[in-house]
Amino acid sequence: MITRTLLASVLLAAIAFGQKPTPMRPDPNMPRPIDARESVFLEELTWLEIRDAMRAGKKTAIVATGGIEQNGPYLALGKHNYILRGTTASIAQKLGDALVAPIVPFVPEGDIDPPTGHMLYPGTISVREETFQALLTDIAESLRAHGFQHVIFLSDSGGNVAGMKAVADRLTNKWPSEKATIHYIAEYYDYVDVKRFLESEGIKQTDEGFHDDVGISSQMLVVDPNSVRMEERMAKGKMSINGVSLAPPAGQDIGKKVIEYRAERTVSAIRKALGE
Repeated sequence: MITRTLLASVLLAAIAFGQKPTPMRPDPNMPRPIDARESVFLEELTWLEIRDAMRAGKKTAIVATGGIEQNGPYLALGKHNYILRGTTASIAQKLGDALVAPIVPFVPEGDIDPPTGHMLYPGTISVREETFQALLTDIAESLRAHGFQHVIFLSDSGGNVAGMKAVADRLTNKWPSEKATIHYIAEYYDYVDVKRFLESEGIKQTDEGFHDDVGISSQMLVVDPNSVRMEERMAKGKMSINGVSLAPPAGQDIGKKVIEYRAERTVSAIRKALGE
């Protein structure tokens, strides 16, 4: 957890290099002038709100990766990013001591030139594996520098898994464990398990050959119905996938159950990884 001592040392170091407090570099210990907003997402908070949240015990940072890729004919390219808005919020709230870094949308999606994989379809954005790992490393190192004790990596897309594991392993060997730990949580990315869960809820699917299914679309519906083109599909009588109707309220009800199930499973795995 970040401390006043750490913040004071940062300020003293800045002063030593001639960087006295200015409007652009305020005193790290300045009082917060207004009440804090409540959010688990770093990008929605001010630096003062984050500072005070960390002083109050927020010691875990969640770093999740999604993607910008082709999907079924009804789904926005940011499919995984929409899902992660729902799942990471639930995970952070259940953990109680976590904040969520901005979801990483730029991940390996195939070769760029000549295109392979998802890059064969317009709108997809891919990065090289070394770029992806360098980005994750800098994000994790930034969070550690600010005093987070634990960094949790989650992937919602299969192509991200190897890179996240590699970075977590590399930083585990680099960081003194008494100051910070980093963990890739494999239990989060398990859509085979999600399908089994849906079957236990009586939801049987018949694969229609799209890069889409009930688990995916229902989670997106909870976060933003526009991301699955709900109104347009309702108008054409196409509000279903794999033979299962997602028309409201059924689709969102399914999605809430899936998000809850994934969050519970992931939180259990995180606590185990942290030895709690």
